[in-house]
Amino acid sequence: MRDWQEVLAFALALPGVELGRHYGQEAAKVGANGRAFLSPGHEATASFCLQLDTDTIAVLLETDPDSFFQTPHYAGYGAVLVRYGSDDPDRVAAMIERARDQAAAKRPVRPKR
Repeated sequence: MRDWQEVLAFALALPGVELGRHYGQEAAKVGANGRAFLSPGHEATASFCLQLDTDTIAVLLETDPDSFFQTPHYAGYGAVLVRYGSDDPDRVAAMIERARDQAAAKRPVRPKR
């Protein structure tokens, strides 16, 4: 997955995923609850952002820091950055699917008032 368009195309091909907006940017959202799980993030030219649980993020940061990282902006939150062109595209794809599954399992987003 070499760039945002390739990553986004992969995510949009997954069941229940729709194109949406997250913090004003293009994002992949999952089904009925409309939760974003993949977005360009703040470092969009070199990486994209996945919304994952903090335990999974800790494992990714420990086992593959060349692909997965956090800047101070994301530290301590359920978001991890993924470098384009990772040496392990299968793991990246699996993490995109996991992020989608985790977002789909969360409670629906409340409508803004």
